[in-house]
Amino acid sequence: MLTYILRRLGAGVLLLAIVTMVTFWIFFVLPKWAGLTPHGMAAMYVGKAPTPAALDATVERLGLDQPIAVQFYNFVKDLLFGAEFTFGRETIECAAPCLGYSFTTNTPVLEQIVSRLPVTMSLAAGAAVMWVVGGVAVGVLSAVKKGSVFDRIAMSLALVGVSLPIYFTGLLSLAFLVHSTNLFPVPRYVPLSEDPISWFQVMFLPWVTLAFLHAAQYARQTRAGMLETLGEDYIRTARAKGLSERRVILKHALRPTLTPIVTIFGLDIGLVLGGAILTETTFSLNGIGKFAIDAIVSKDLPVIIGVTLMGAFFIVLCNLVVDLLYPIVDPRVRIAG
Repeated sequence: MLTYILRRLGAGVLLLAIVTMVTFWIFFVLPKWAGLTPHGMAAMYVGKAPTPAALDATVERLGLDQPIAVQFYNFVKDLLFGAEFTFGRETIECAAPCLGYSFTTNTPVLEQIVSRLPVTMSLAAGAAVMWVVGGVAVGVLSAVKKGSVFDRIAMSLALVGVSLPIYFTGLLSLAFLVHSTNLFPVPRYVPLSEDPISWFQVMFLPWVTLAFLHAAQYARQTRAGMLETLGEDYIRTARAKGLSERRVILKHALRPTLTPIVTIFGLDIGLVLGGAILTETTFSLNGIGKFAIDAIVSKDLPVIIGVTLMGAFFIVLCNLVVDLLYPIVDPRVRIAG
């Protein structure tokens, strides 16, 4: 078991290193290959309408005129050990892990991401509970009641959920449930620590909207897995031994079906933590996803790079946790590992 954990941890670290290299290549190497000059790259860091003096200072400050190998070394060093940014006589400390410094807002990128992280985590936590519990429960019932009216209605709704984009269902819920009927307040994030009731009321619609999309996928996946598992010989043996149908379904049929569900969940929760762009933009939630969109609009490249690295970190971390959960969900993984 220890060997399995260490191997997965090593794979996660290696994957993060590869993601860092690819991110650097996309944002620093490709523009040079496309013919962009150091001053042209500096313009993407300074923001809109930069002055020549600001461009010169940014080129010198970031070393954009240095060889690629030196730039990559500085990029990784700043990320792991922190960096210092000098503005005339003022020196700004960017503590490790330094994801960059926004010259538009004059603030370290990590500091801005951390300030918005509670919003995204609130969205991810509530929606994840809804889509996992709801999707798996509907999938199990649909498999047990295959061909019934419930099965047909549930799978039809699942198809609708997969097909409709979040910004469509989100705008519909805002139009009818917020602005027309006033059943829910206008979404303005309230911290859980300040007012739990208001926090729940504000987050409920974003949770439902995001969960509707993912729950549909989980319901279809669970149904397909359950139907395959229910046809196995050991299920017939369990029934022949006189086990209750409830125990057969929940203990013997559902458990192996959860392995692909756990895999999908790790990827989905990582993506949402990295920034639920459409949901946060639709409901005006100032989380990481909306932060990324605002950075793209304002051409704040350090923020874009920082959010990209943070999103990759969350995806790798969640998949690492999923890998460590596999032996619990399916003990056969421990033997194979």
